[in-house]
This record gives sequence, structure tokens and C-alpha cells, in this order.
Amino acid sequence: MEVAKNGGKTGMRRTAGFTLLELLVVIVIIGLLAAYVGPKYFAQLGKSEVTIAKAQIESFEKALDTFRLDVGRYPNTEEGLGVLVTAVPSVGAKWNGPYLKKGVPPDPWGHPYKYKGPEAGAEYIITSEGRDGQPGGAGEDADITSR
Repeated sequence: MEVAKNGGKTGMRRTAGFTLLELLVVIVIIGLLAAYVGPKYFAQLGKSEVTIAKAQIESFEKALDTFRLDVGRYPNTEEGLGVLVTAVPSVGAKWNGPYLKKGVPPDPWGHPYKYKGPEAGAEYIITSEGRDGQPGGAGEDADITSR
């Protein structure tokens, strides 16, 4: 006669799997990692939006310089950046655009860029008002301007 090695209980086996305690420990570790990495990731995301705005402004500057070479002047405030995509009667036959392939995009936060022509005292000024869309600010809310 054979005695079962599992204490006399036949047919009962332990199935492979994780206990509730093991699952809770893994969830806590994942939560701690997310709490450490998350803020660093979102800080980089904010910096990348500022970098994108600066790159877009540089692209506008190049298009404006090409426009000036063709037309002989920078657009005035009334014409704005839209004249880089669509000719207006005030430009005349010298317009050789479009100077931007895909139109004038909004800034990375979804706000339109502000353009002031030569009558503003400089050649022109292009401004993104940052994340908050309001003049001034600090950090990601700070204004980003050309020149």
C-alpha cells in the first residue's frame, strides 16, 4: 500500500501563478518608477515645444527673407504671414510664392503667431506668446520672439 506524498490528499496540485502579494509588490514598483520618470518626461515635452516654436519662427524668417528678395520689402502688419502663402493685390506681380509649403501653422500650443511688419520699428517681429497664450510670462509661458 502506498501513502501519498502530499499528506494523504490525492489529486490536489498547486497550480503555477502569482499570489496577490506578488502582484501588489510589482504594481508598487511600477508606480514608483512612473512617479520618478513621469515629471522628467513632461519637463522634456515642454522644452521640446519651445524648441519647435523657435524652429518655426526661423522657418518664417527664411520665407520672409525670400519674400523680401522677390518683392523688395517685408510684408506689412496688415498683410501678415498669410502673404507668404497667398498673394495679395498690394504685393503686385513680383510675388513668386508660395514661400511656405503647408501654410502658416499655429504655434505648438495651438495659438496663432503674431506678426508686426516694418512699421513696428524693426524689420519685423514674429511672436509666440507661449503656452498660456498671454503676453509676458516665465518658463513655458514666456514669449518667444524673432530677433
